[in-house]
Amino acid sequence: MTLHTIMPLEAVWEKQREADSSAEVRIQGVLMEVRPLDFHRVQIVRLLDGPLDSYLNPAYTPGQIIQFVPPS
Repeated sequence: MTLHTIMPLEAVWEKQREADSSAEVRIQGVLMEVRPLDFHRVQIVRLLDGPLDSYLNPAYTPGQIIQFVPPS
């Protein structure tokens, strides 16, 4: 990867060092990246895979908060 920027490298990569608490889960056949908020609630970061119509579903819009109970 080649990166052409006038920004200092420290500014470009500072977020890279932070721990990312996101996880990948499959809900109703849609694979998505989510960020845990609290007990059984997650925020959708982005959709990764699923039926094409799921990308148009407002319930799966990035930023939406949904209920998620991990399988035991």
